[in-house]
Amino acid sequence: MTTTGAITEAGARGAPAGPWWWARRRSMVLDVVLALMSVIECIFEGLSFAHEVGAPGALGALAGIPVGGALLVRRKWPVAVVLVSIAVTPAEMGFLLGIVGLYTLAAADVPRRIVVVLAIASMAGTLLVSTARFHRDATASGLESSVVTAVLFSSVMALGLTAPPLLLGLYVGARRRLVESLRERADGLERELSLLAERAEERAEWARSEERTRIAREMHDVVAHRVSLMVVHAAALQAVALKDPEKASRNAELVGDMGRQALTELREMLGVLRAKPDGAAEPAAAQEPERLAAVAAAASARVRRSADALATGAADGPRLAQLADLVGQSRQAGMAVEFSVEGDQRTYTARVESTAYRVVQEALTNVHKHAPGAAARVRVAHREGEVALQVENGPSDGGTDAGLPSGGNGLVGMRERVTALGGVFVSGPTDRGGFRVSAVIPDAAEAADAA
Repeated sequence: MTTTGAITEAGARGAPAGPWWWARRRSMVLDVVLALMSVIECIFEGLSFAHEVGAPGALGALAGIPVGGALLVRRKWPVAVVLVSIAVTPAEMGFLLGIVGLYTLAAADVPRRIVVVLAIASMAGTLLVSTARFHRDATASGLESSVVTAVLFSSVMALGLTAPPLLLGLYVGARRRLVESLRERADGLERELSLLAERAEERAEWARSEERTRIAREMHDVVAHRVSLMVVHAAALQAVALKDPEKASRNAELVGDMGRQALTELREMLGVLRAKPDGAAEPAAAQEPERLAAVAAAASARVRRSADALATGAADGPRLAQLADLVGQSRQAGMAVEFSVEGDQRTYTARVESTAYRVVQEALTNVHKHAPGAAARVRVAHREGEVALQVENGPSDGGTDAGLPSGGNGLVGMRERVTALGGVFVSGPTDRGGFRVSAVIPDAAEAADAA
């Protein structure tokens, strides 16, 4: 905002587009035109005043030039312009200067008490000079006039020269300040929208990263175990193909069954990934800035639903009751596995049972990979409000190594699954040269009821 209260695009950006103190070139042109008109007026009025007081006319004309030219600085120093107009009131100069000066002062960002004081001073000066001039003219023309008539006439003239420009300036200044506040609010809203857009992009990127991590973990748990067993059976099939054709046939049948199971689980997983939730936003909608927050929320909800579906495997998902079949598959692959269940069997939430199943599955897969021929023990304990798991294997007895590759993500994935449910996960080597995996997973249903 300039000293006159004017708001311009250039001024809003901090640097005027016009020369010196003008915000725009057309403002400069307007002030120059007004100043020229005021100079011409003041020159004639100066000549008249000099003639009345008996001074040289050139002196009065020269005095009118700086007085009228004061309008050039009305936007920068509006108070000074009004003071000049008040100072030359006794000389009856600066009619245009006074009107434009009062308007500029009222429209400027000047304290209201200063505006009121200067307006009263200007009106008082006009009143006094008009009263004296009216009385002098009436006397010179031989007309009788009372002081009341002179004061009344002068008051109307002073009020007419002061009130309209003052009120118009106050209105224009208030309107400009309102526009400025609205622009500031619009800029603030635009900045907030930009921040929301950035946060929405960050949330979407974080959601995509989380989804990729979950998918990778689920793919690892689902595929690695099946493929590991298939590789173990294939190695056994190669070893007994010539010695025991009947056993080789059984191993080949197991490899086929496990391959079909792996494909089934992969199809179920891909079906979850391809499913589009109802009401999901179209990709094009993400290009609309005003809907970025809604799109981000929809994306987050979609990711959560997909992740929950992936965490449970399929529509039914793996359950603790299927651990016996899981252990049986490892036994068929030649591993000596002891399986025990402590406590009364109970039903947990789908995520708890799925996580428990995946922990045991990955632990047995690691035994196949890193300790071929080792005996393993799987223990499941049903406790009050939680389920405890432990998979421990002894040292490798030098059995046939199937050459299974390891990505190093198995223990990390198990820990992520368990801690995501508020559980505790511990793993490490045993004193006998084996390895132990332990997990305690709280029952989410009971925790929710307690809350």
